[in-house]
Amino acid sequence: MAQLDAVEKETGVESHYDTASARFRHIIQMLHSQAGQRVAVLVDEYDKPILDVLDEPEVARANRDFLRGLYSTIKSNDAYIKFTFLTGVSKFSKVHLFSGLNNLTDITIDPRYSSICGYTEADLDTVFAPELPGLDRDEIRDWYNGYSWRGDEKVYNPFDILLLFRSRSFEAYWFETGTPTFLIETLFKRSVSSLKLDEMMGGSDLLSTFDVDEIATEALLFQTGYLTITSEENLGGKSLYRLGYPNREVRQSLNESLLRYLVKDSSRQMENSVQLYRLLEANDFTGLETLFHAFFASIPYEWYTNNDIANFEGYYASVFYSYFAGLGLNITVEDSSSHGRVDMAVHFSDHIYLFEFKVVELASEGAAMAQLQAKGYADKYRSLDQPIHLIGVEFSKDTRNITAFEVAGA
Repeated sequence: MAQLDAVEKETGVESHYDTASARFRHIIQMLHSQAGQRVAVLVDEYDKPILDVLDEPEVARANRDFLRGLYSTIKSNDAYIKFTFLTGVSKFSKVHLFSGLNNLTDITIDPRYSSICGYTEADLDTVFAPELPGLDRDEIRDWYNGYSWRGDEKVYNPFDILLLFRSRSFEAYWFETGTPTFLIETLFKRSVSSLKLDEMMGGSDLLSTFDVDEIATEALLFQTGYLTITSEENLGGKSLYRLGYPNREVRQSLNESLLRYLVKDSSRQMENSVQLYRLLEANDFTGLETLFHAFFASIPYEWYTNNDIANFEGYYASVFYSYFAGLGLNITVEDSSSHGRVDMAVHFSDHIYLFEFKVVELASEGAAMAQLQAKGYADKYRSLDQPIHLIGVEFSKDTRNITAFEVAGA
């Protein structure tokens, strides 16, 4: 209502209608009459009243129904409108939100418009050229580039770039504008492993399915900006998209948030992360085992009983991954070679760490290390001429902790 009040005051249109839809219709028709030409309707963040209360479904549904009535006014007044442009984070189902406005053209993943919502490489090198001295160009790209909507060129997050040029420091500016509590809780509720976030798949129909009562994990992550399209293929005439983290900011910050959700103590989580970095610097594998053992031991028993963890191996491995990813390290999940796929490869300080994770019944079966050695996963990395460390980690489903942590050179 406040937005309508502002438009009426600015344009001098007087309205005596009580409902938002009636007032909106009156404004459109009166502006058309005043100007003698059809009007343009611009709506920014059309979905904000819904997204802000996704953790309160009843309120979200009420807001959705209100907006559906408001936006339907646009179609019913098509004769008075020249152009309509709506922007928002998410593409809600036409059935639920746009049932009364079904003449829109969706350009979200249209390659022709792939760069209108971000800065390109050319933008940085020309428009922002005076801001670049003193900043590492590759680091800017690593932190903030990577968003793709099927175009040939990936784009930068404008919010991050502008704040970087002002502060001259690399930080998670966009991510820190809001705590994704609903997102984190949803990922845990659905037992989504953090290892899987960087390799999700979705079709065009899936990526356009988003509503209060039915939010696919892939659609939620893509439409809110935590994942982006990394590649696509045609499968029997149907487009299939592979999703992944757009950049270091999202990968690092999202995994830090996942860890904080488990630890429930941000100071302790930071201490654990700092300790992990120091242990890696020293190649202190005994210390690494102790650190992770203590972490799993600190997770309350109630957490396991209140959460349906269908894949314990994936859950335990995801904790390792989130710790390393939260440090911004170079990580590859399920890196393929002619011998198979190693669970996790970490490149740090000219060393390579290859991890294999197993959930076992007995105290120690040596299965993880045996697979690392038998499969010859290290062969792929020998050409890098860097020290390679094989790390086999086994977990007990009964004790909910590490039961073996074996390290060998390759």
